[in-house]
Amino acid sequence: MDCEDSDAVTIAQALAWASAELQDGESPAVDSRVLLCAVLDCERTYLFTWPDKALSEAQYTRFKNLIAKRREGYPVAYLTGTRDFWSLTLNVNESTLIPRPETELLVETALALELPESACVCDLGTGTGAIALALKTEQPAWQVTGVDRIAEALELAAANAQLNGQLEVNWLLSHWFAELPTDSRFDLIVTNPPYVESDSEYLQQGDVRFEPVSALTAGADGLEDIREIIQSAPDFLSPDSWLLIEHGYTQHESIKTLFAERGFSACRGINDLNGLPRITLAQWHKS
Repeated sequence: MDCEDSDAVTIAQALAWASAELQDGESPAVDSRVLLCAVLDCERTYLFTWPDKALSEAQYTRFKNLIAKRREGYPVAYLTGTRDFWSLTLNVNESTLIPRPETELLVETALALELPESACVCDLGTGTGAIALALKTEQPAWQVTGVDRIAEALELAAANAQLNGQLEVNWLLSHWFAELPTDSRFDLIVTNPPYVESDSEYLQQGDVRFEPVSALTAGADGLEDIREIIQSAPDFLSPDSWLLIEHGYTQHESIKTLFAERGFSACRGINDLNGLPRITLAQWHKS
């Protein structure tokens, strides 16, 4: 269907047209619904309840523009300005990575640890604040610090804290540990750092083509930032504390070796839903 006459375009027709336009993508129907909901400022159930409702000319024009950008590969989350993560709705923009559902495994793993009731927790490279805010939501007594080297990311994270119930998180501008107070000590440090190889074909695929490269890549083997984090983390860890790292599925053994060389113990990997190791954690016992 052509859909050139906006007066005749109903919700059902617009969705059918958009799905056809995006048929070469991974999820044309889902993307079409999400983008139309953004245009109409409605819940998805509205689309099913009122399929014969006509779009205004302005609504249809905006929808066509969004579909055109999505067809070029532009991420849905950047087009709508929001992304759901855990129990949160987060604002997103091009200063940060888009939170992935698989990173919820990092939150689950952290919450399963035996930590003090008012544990001090640090989220390194917080971006949108997704991990820090999810942890604070589940454990209000935890003292959570979100660290990022990009000021715009911290502004976004702080706005997301307000958006999701005025959550109290300490936001700190720092490249990893560089600007943290030297007397900082954490019971848990959690991080989803850059871990993609700089020449990876993955960088030319899907949403990542539009995301900040500096938040994705970490040298030829993807481990440059992880090496730095593992080396420096003990200076900021309390005795019997934990360091949790999300990483690529081929990197677990290398990270396990880095943990052992630095003096960590109780190292283990956590597999994702596909049975691939996506998180490695280890404990620091020394004072």
